[in-house]
Amino acid sequence: MLLLLGLCLGLPLCAGSLEEAKSWGDTSEQVGLRVPRQVRLLQRLKTKPLMTEFSVKSTIISRYAFTTVSCRMLNRASEDQEIEFLMQIPAAAFITNFTMLIGDKVYQGEITEREKKNGDKIKEKRNKTTEDNGEKGTEIFRASVVIPSKDKAVFLLSYEELLQRRLGKYEHVISVRPQQLVGKLMVEVNILERSGIASLEVLPLLNSRQKGSGRAEGGARPPPSTVVNQNETFAKVFFKPSVIQQARIAQNGILGDFIIQYDVNREQSIGDIQVLNDYFVHYFAPKDLPPLPKNVVFVLDSSASMVGTKLRQTKDALFTILHDLRSQDHFSIIGFSNRIKVWKDHLVSVTPDNIRDAKVYIHHMSPTGGTDINGALQRAIRLLNNYVAHNDIEDRTVSLIIFLTDGKPTVGETHTVKILNNTKEAARGKICIFTIGIGNDVDFKLLEKLSLENCGLTRRVHEEEDAGSQLIGFYDEIRTPLLSDIRIDYPASLVEQATRTLFPNYFNGSEIIIAGKLVDRKMDRLHVEVTASNSKKFVVLKTDVPMEPQKAGNDVTGNARPKGDEEEDSNPLRRLWSYLTVKELLSAWLQSDNEQEKEQLRQKAQALAVNSHFLTPFTAIKLKKPLQLKKLEDPYGMSAATGPETVMQSLQGSNLQPGPALKKPYNPRIKVSKTSADGDPHFVVDFALNKLTVCFNIDGQPGDILRLVSDHSDSGVTVNGELIGAPAPPNGHKKQRTYFRTITILVNKPERSYLEVTPRRVILDGGDRLVLPCNQSVVVGSRGLEVSVSANANVTVTIQGTVAFVILIHLYKKPAPYQRDHLGFYISSSKGLSGNCHGLLGQFLNQDARLTGEPARPSKNATSPPLPKAGGGSETVLKVKGHQVPVVWKQRKIYNGEEQIDCWFARNATQLLDGEYKDYLAAHPFDSETTFGLGIPRGL
Repeated sequence: MLLLLGLCLGLPLCAGSLEEAKSWGDTSEQVGLRVPRQVRLLQRLKTKPLMTEFSVKSTIISRYAFTTVSCRMLNRASEDQEIEFLMQIPAAAFITNFTMLIGDKVYQGEITEREKKNGDKIKEKRNKTTEDNGEKGTEIFRASVVIPSKDKAVFLLSYEELLQRRLGKYEHVISVRPQQLVGKLMVEVNILERSGIASLEVLPLLNSRQKGSGRAEGGARPPPSTVVNQNETFAKVFFKPSVIQQARIAQNGILGDFIIQYDVNREQSIGDIQVLNDYFVHYFAPKDLPPLPKNVVFVLDSSASMVGTKLRQTKDALFTILHDLRSQDHFSIIGFSNRIKVWKDHLVSVTPDNIRDAKVYIHHMSPTGGTDINGALQRAIRLLNNYVAHNDIEDRTVSLIIFLTDGKPTVGETHTVKILNNTKEAARGKICIFTIGIGNDVDFKLLEKLSLENCGLTRRVHEEEDAGSQLIGFYDEIRTPLLSDIRIDYPASLVEQATRTLFPNYFNGSEIIIAGKLVDRKMDRLHVEVTASNSKKFVVLKTDVPMEPQKAGNDVTGNARPKGDEEEDSNPLRRLWSYLTVKELLSAWLQSDNEQEKEQLRQKAQALAVNSHFLTPFTAIKLKKPLQLKKLEDPYGMSAATGPETVMQSLQGSNLQPGPALKKPYNPRIKVSKTSADGDPHFVVDFALNKLTVCFNIDGQPGDILRLVSDHSDSGVTVNGELIGAPAPPNGHKKQRTYFRTITILVNKPERSYLEVTPRRVILDGGDRLVLPCNQSVVVGSRGLEVSVSANANVTVTIQGTVAFVILIHLYKKPAPYQRDHLGFYISSSKGLSGNCHGLLGQFLNQDARLTGEPARPSKNATSPPLPKAGGGSETVLKVKGHQVPVVWKQRKIYNGEEQIDCWFARNATQLLDGEYKDYLAAHPFDSETTFGLGIPRGL
């Protein structure tokens, strides 16, 4: 088995086929004469891997999110195929587990120390990618594996992240990009906040978070099928779009980002402090404070590379920002290329005249020359230092630099380390630098380190995005500083290993989070003291927090945990503390220039990441030797097909699923039962209430049109199937084979509609005539009739939401003489059909059946084979609809050969059916007449 795993920036997809890509360029394929190119293309398309399920479950406990992704795929090709699983995850998240189920083997991931030799471990790629790959704040996890022909694969990915509060809201983003329509698609998010949920909103699906601010417009609705249930402290959000709803959003399966925004109640000025077992977390987000005055210098790249849209958008954004400055703020503007151009050699106050003059200066900026990053930063820092020194206002204002560039340093000092050292020495920790990098040529690592070392933040704007809206959105996060020089203290005798407790600034709408370990649990109170400066005074807040003895219960995260984990690993506060600590160690390692210190930081971060199962630059995922699965029952109904999904046998291994994430899968909109007519044709009837499955054969003639479902007088539904002939296989007992070439459906209520399905096309005539090729996925609806085509796989027909049929498409790449492209007919839902329904299948839909005269059974399961009595004994007889029919035990393959079922086989079908064979022959494909009366069975 070929296996390639990786974490990188990349295209936000969830499934694909490398084999398919290869096949498009394969011109050496030998084909027979007179085989049209369209047919060869159709045959190739059929080999595309089918995703049967894509589900995501997130559990958010006190802002800390546990997310598990489950993706199930089927290799429909007749040869082994390489399948790629990709999932876009937030850049701030840590992957905690990855497991694959390939056929009956389980490959479970284990977080280990990263070695120089990658071997079979995940490669974490953080290098720049092409401009149309990746999205801001996200990374791509990818796994590529070879799947045997007709086999199945399950990918389980778990990751964790601490949600950051921005502009007064937490935002949880889940990528829903399966890249094809999926029969079972589900997103479930559970939110538990002890302090109470103040607001919650589900935004419309967003396909690119860079284009625009990512905020919902007024009146924008959640995605279709979204359901929100919430009380004071708990919320549950479901997103379960049907195939039709998915297709209306995006027929290529790239739905976008499912985004939930929420905030919590805040009552205490000192914040919300939570304690669980030996860990605590402190959320500090004060409000109703007067804003601190800002001293801000806008530093804009005006080099030649900024020509065109980028510079125009940046100018427009600055016009907006200038009008947002408060009267107590002071500002200046610097444009730089190979020359440093300062608007004013000092900071000026915010007045109408100064705003007007600044806009004129910005308007006349023109792109030219190179990029002197070091010179521009030094000039900006000098402006701020001079202003603060001459006005003696350091403790009552916040000094900021907003720095925007699209390139690398090309003029002046170009050495990265020198630029960083020069900036750090000049700023002296008193000036925060916020950087924005535009495009693909920017030195983003330099900008990231500039912000890290100087108490700022950084953002990346891709080439095709609106730089102006990103700049405005970034500025909105820092436009209102409320506190500076924040220090949070806890008793040293009670708390150890606390995360960062010193913060230069607190901006309105954000949040400060500290976590730590408690060493003395005999104490019943935790003393907390916060000191900070605001615009008018020095602030001191003190409180004692009760520490009630609490125990972590079961793992409520829904994540799969390797066996042997300590009990505390299910403590969400312990996970949160580990997350923050590892993040801070990684940040310190990135900033350090001392090799000995960097190695110590690396070792600490690595040890904690391994212990916490976090995938970081210092750890890797090693796949354990595969485990063999025993055959289990199908607890998740994977033998059901929904929408365009090809029906398939259950994926085994339920005991390895991630706990609550899959314990309660939603009931699919359409469930395919065993009741069907497929193959030669072989008929199967499932009497679900009686736990009996009966099968029989009909030996028709080519050209015969069989009545499968006849309910024209009541529900208005009729289904007929036309047979096509083929020679019998060599040495077979039959003279010929027959298959269904065409399935026709007539719907008479509320209005008359016709549907004709062949292996090549679907014709829908419901007032307007539509011809749909079967090699393209599409969903259409007309007069209560909805038709979903999954390319070269199946056609799902839904009538008034109460009757549903699935028609499987069987295509042969190189058919034998006795094979023909044909159809299989399956009844998914018969709720809307009446008790008078008839036809070869319809007559059994609302009937009871039982076995008599059978020997004793080995179990209570009615579908178990009987044990024959010694000396022969009585035969097994099936009683249904007044008929008594001898039956024998048999196994039969259905669902395109993917599932083998046990059934009671009636050798003489005429004894089982009402009437004779000729009574089930239709005069034409849309013939809705029936020989039988209203539910009155006719004997032979």
